[in-house]
Amino acid sequence: MFNSPLAGQPAPPTALVDVSLLITAYFEDRPDPTVAAQRISFGTSGHRGSAFDRSFNEWHVLAITQAVCDHRRAQGITGPLFLGQDTHALSVPAAASALEVLAANGVDVVLAARDEYTPTPAISHAIVKHNRCGSGTRADGIVLTPSHNPPRDGGFKYKPPHGGPAGEGVTDAIQAAANAFLDNGLRGVRRMSHAQAMRAATTHHHDFLGNYVEDLAHVIDMQAIRDAQVRAGVDPLGGAGVHYWAAIAERWKIDLTVVSQQLDPTFAFMTLDWDGQIRMDPSSAFAMQRLLALKDRFDIAFACDPDHDRHGIVTPSAGLLPPNHYLCVAIDHLFRHRPRWGAQARIGKTVVSTQLIDRVAQRLGREVFEAPVGFKWFSPGLLDGSLGFAGEESAGASFLRRDGSTWTTDKDGIAASLLAAEITAVTGRDPGALYAALAEADGRPVAQRVDAPATAQQKQRLAGLSPQQITATELAGDRIQSVLTQAPGNGAAIGGIKVVTASGWFAVRPSGTEALYKIYAESFRGLEHLQMVLHDAQAMIDAVIGD
Repeated sequence: MFNSPLAGQPAPPTALVDVSLLITAYFEDRPDPTVAAQRISFGTSGHRGSAFDRSFNEWHVLAITQAVCDHRRAQGITGPLFLGQDTHALSVPAAASALEVLAANGVDVVLAARDEYTPTPAISHAIVKHNRCGSGTRADGIVLTPSHNPPRDGGFKYKPPHGGPAGEGVTDAIQAAANAFLDNGLRGVRRMSHAQAMRAATTHHHDFLGNYVEDLAHVIDMQAIRDAQVRAGVDPLGGAGVHYWAAIAERWKIDLTVVSQQLDPTFAFMTLDWDGQIRMDPSSAFAMQRLLALKDRFDIAFACDPDHDRHGIVTPSAGLLPPNHYLCVAIDHLFRHRPRWGAQARIGKTVVSTQLIDRVAQRLGREVFEAPVGFKWFSPGLLDGSLGFAGEESAGASFLRRDGSTWTTDKDGIAASLLAAEITAVTGRDPGALYAALAEADGRPVAQRVDAPATAQQKQRLAGLSPQQITATELAGDRIQSVLTQAPGNGAAIGGIKVVTASGWFAVRPSGTEALYKIYAESFRGLEHLQMVLHDAQAMIDAVIGD
């Protein structure tokens, strides 16, 4: 993967988005539904795009929101809809557009008190809490966010009553209905003015921040953090949780320093990511330069992306921990320090997460639930308690309350970050040092992801591969143990293929947005063996998808 010479450097003025032009494009431009790139398309977590590309503008939001309203009626969802937004420039007008449609459809909408930005986990937490109370109505939610995408982007996530990302059955139906509205010039979309919507009897306010912060001790041992006097630092990266952290420090009397509370829709304070773009990715060392420069001031430090569903953990011993490393440490800690969790609670991981998780799980005596990429596969298990922990290699995770009941059913960067402080407090060692000990005991993997060019036809062939098409019997000198096109945990298609040996594996998936495919690889025999795995992987895939 080619890194820009500007990677890790402060963002120059030329890298900053013109917010006024972006907002103008949101309201003034119209998508052309005959152009595939301008239609509505739900990925692993919602629809994303940019007003500059006519792939995310007012028409998209109006159409999707009406489709959500129609879906709610069809499913008998009559409870409140919790509506949140992050700090991307397009999230504010998009939330206003969504409210205009929701109010016109008579939906009881719950907005954040004091016009606060709202992290994704706070929305999930509110949905789960409402539906657990047994009031007789089911709540759901919408979050306007493109996650860690660049400042020019916008995004729309729908949260069904389980509180996590919507599954394909739901998103496919909403996508089809929304695109039909685009095709018909928005005919059938109900809407009222924003002033009317704000005054509507169906529009309410809720203290997401206060309710979430007050509940934290049920999922994190806040007393241990306080008693151990752990010095923690957090960089919200200008995201939706920017005001949550000071409230957490005050309520729970912990030594938590917020290194910046700056809010700027251009995100000019960021350092550039690997490709020279501004991207608020807390798992990228290039994007995390500001916090890395301060790491020696703290016992533990962390950051979250704009909607605060992803985490980045910075330790004195190891700097920025790769997400897979922290997942292993978090799993090891949680399943040894949560005595009230059920004995059958499993560990959720994706097919492209480290195999070290399986080795840690075996030592803990816990079963692994291995699913395709996408947190939606974990939400049901987090809701019914059959999953104690679920995590993705892309730095997203959530886990049960300390009593074994549901906390959130979507990724929670705030809880995952505070867990690093709990781990430091309880063990007296930072997660970087703990990972080194885990790797010494269970194996020290090395991993890499590479991208390879692919045509649309090649990507289609890759997504439709069968195990029988891989005729090789060895990978990098080791006997192939399994070839998978379905996830072992639930039998769902992984959208590609995974090849496993005793000492390594690779998985290949086509990109959903670019003319390439992604190869994930891991070896427990060192860097030289990893390169052999990657070489053999590309040769196998090229042989079956052709020119």
